[in-house]
Order: sequence, then structure tokens, then C-alpha cells
Amino acid sequence: MPQINKSRPHSVVPGPGLTALRAAITAFFALDGFLFAGWVVRIPDIKQQTHASAGALGLALLGVSAGGVLTMTLTGRFCRRYGSRPVTVVCMVVLALSVALPPLTHSAPALGAVLLLFGAAYGGVNVAFNSAAVELVAALRRPIMPSFHAAFSLGGMTGAGLGGLVAGALSPTRHLLGLTVTGLLVTAVAGRALLRHEPPVPPERTPLSPAEPDGGAAGRTRGLVVVFGLVALCTAYGEGAMADWGALHLQQDLAASAGTAAAGYACFTLAMTVGRLTGTALLGRLGMARTVIAGGTVAAAGMLLGSLAPSVWMALTGFAVTGLGLANLFPVAVERAGALAGPSGVAVASTLGYGGMLLGPPAIGFMADWFSLPTALTSVAVLASVAAVIGVVTRRVLDR
Repeated sequence: MPQINKSRPHSVVPGPGLTALRAAITAFFALDGFLFAGWVVRIPDIKQQTHASAGALGLALLGVSAGGVLTMTLTGRFCRRYGSRPVTVVCMVVLALSVALPPLTHSAPALGAVLLLFGAAYGGVNVAFNSAAVELVAALRRPIMPSFHAAFSLGGMTGAGLGGLVAGALSPTRHLLGLTVTGLLVTAVAGRALLRHEPPVPPERTPLSPAEPDGGAAGRTRGLVVVFGLVALCTAYGEGAMADWGALHLQQDLAASAGTAAAGYACFTLAMTVGRLTGTALLGRLGMARTVIAGGTVAAAGMLLGSLAPSVWMALTGFAVTGLGLANLFPVAVERAGALAGPSGVAVASTLGYGGMLLGPPAIGFMADWFSLPTALTSVAVLASVAAVIGVVTRRVLDR
């Protein structure tokens, strides 16, 4: 079982090879966010093209989720057998090609079928490049995982912004075909750099406790991986809830204008991006345990403010604070799971995290029907508190 080392910013000076690997992995994270956001902004146009009802569209969109969940565990196995870097390149090629397919469909079932392929590639590439990133973090012994996820966030913001700008000028077919071309070009350049260099040397493997038998150590490892996956779930639950319900809360409960309501999610994502850009410095200063504890606590306080505040501006402030708090929880969870169990750990944590993003929106909807939307949104604060508690319970493992 891998040794868990506390990351220290000054431990290793990266050579040219590791620097090139970091740039290539960063490019893949950014491209992933760019392609996914570019597809998302064209969903209304695809709905109109396929003449799908809201319910039929919802079922078709489940194809993305189903494809992702189905391939995440399989991708972990492929990464162990073939290496995370070749799998990253192959999955990204499939993702880039499949993003052009939705505009070619003319029915909800056909859309669901192509989205199953798109989701499979999306889930696969997320496990693969997170595994490659975990290997690099272990080699550098620096807490740089948040910087990769910041690249994903920046790519998503760029893809959404560009998609909004070209929506009136380009048809979905031309827009998404342009994304395919862009994705293949970036993959050709970044993939060459990714495959050209030798993989980082993994850290030495020692058991958590010399007194534990192998079976007990393996069981403890699996348990810890699941626990860190729960941190990822708590974080992704909040992201999904904010994406689908934040704007409605501002508009319905606080009488915000449509423009101001849209700014709610923008505040959340911008704060999360800023938090991830500064995450390496934060982790170097506080360590992983205190970062998780503080992040979960801050996110809980921010979401309580955002969901229960009596004014729009207080709610927007709460959304931003929530984004800052959640920013580094997912990267830490995936990195620790990967350090414990390699690509399999990344697969488990990613699958649980993805499950949290799927669980969040419908769970909020059911609770809003039973109670109210502001009350339902406080569940984000509850799960953020759970993540903080997990940070307390696992602090020795996080900072070992």
C-alpha cells in the first residue's frame, strides 16, 4: 500500500520533464472543462432541434451520467494495465469526437445514445488524468492538485463564455464541430508531451501499520478510499445544487432579476476558481487536514448565509463564500484516494463525487417540495459539515 506523505512545497525541484508533464496534464484538465461547458450551453438548442419534451430531454441527459458512472471503474483498471497517460489521450480523443454528435440527432432516444458515449468518454478521461495528476503530485511532493482543478474551472468558464458569444452566430452543429477540431488539436499537442516523457517514479510503498496483517491493511485502505470519496461526494453535491437551484432561489425567494439570479452561480464558480488557484499555497501553509476542516466549515457557514439570507446581496456573498470553502475539498479527496490505491482509488473517489453531483439536484427538488427551497439548500451546508468532520477524523492520515 502506498505511503502517505505530507506534501511539502520545497521538497522537490521539478526538472524539465516533470514541468512539461504538469503543463500537459493542466492542458487536458482545461480542455475537459472547455468541451463540457461548450456542450452544456447548447442544450436548449438541441432540445428544440430534437423536439424533446422536458421529461424526454431529462432522460436523454441521463445518458451522460450513466456513461460516466459505467466507465469510471473500468478506466481505473485500464490505467493500471496500460498507464494513465495513454488512457487519458484515448479518452480525450473520444470525448472530442463525441461532442460533435448531439446536433446530428433528431430524436430524444438518439440523443440519449450519443450522450451515453459522450458521458463514457467524459468519465473515463476524468479518472485517467486525475490518476496522472496524482502520480505527478507524488513525484513532486508538492500539493499542486488544486491547480489542475483550477484549470478545469477556467476551461469551463471559457467554454461557457465563448459558447454564449457564438450562440447567435453559429448553429450548434458548427459550434460543436469547432469544439471537436479544437479538442483534437490540443490533444495532439498536449498528448505528445504527455506520452513523450517517462512517468514519474511512484513513492515507496509501506503499510500504514507494520502490526496490521495484509488483509487488515487492505481493508483499511479500501475504507479510507471510500471515506475520501465521501468528501468528494459532499463537495460535488454542493456544486450540483448550486448549478441547478441557486439562480431559482434568488429569483423565486428573493425576487432577484433574471440577470442578478444568473450572477449567483457566477459568484460561486468564480470564487471556487480563485480558491483553487490559491490552493497550492493554502495546502502548503495549512496542510491537507486543516484545509479540509476549514474548507468544510467555511462552506457550511457560507451556504447557511446563502440559503437563509433575507437579501439578494447577502445571498450572493454566501454563494461566493461557499465556493471558496468547497474549492479544494474535491482535489484533496481525489489526491488522497489516489495516493492510497492508485487509479482504483481515483476511480472510487471520482465515482462517488460524480454520484454526489447527480444526487444533489433531485434531492434538493424533493426537499423543496416537502419543506421549502431555502430549507432544502441548507442540506449543502450539512454535507459540507460532514466533510469537515471527516477531515477531523482522518487528520492523521491526511497529513501523514
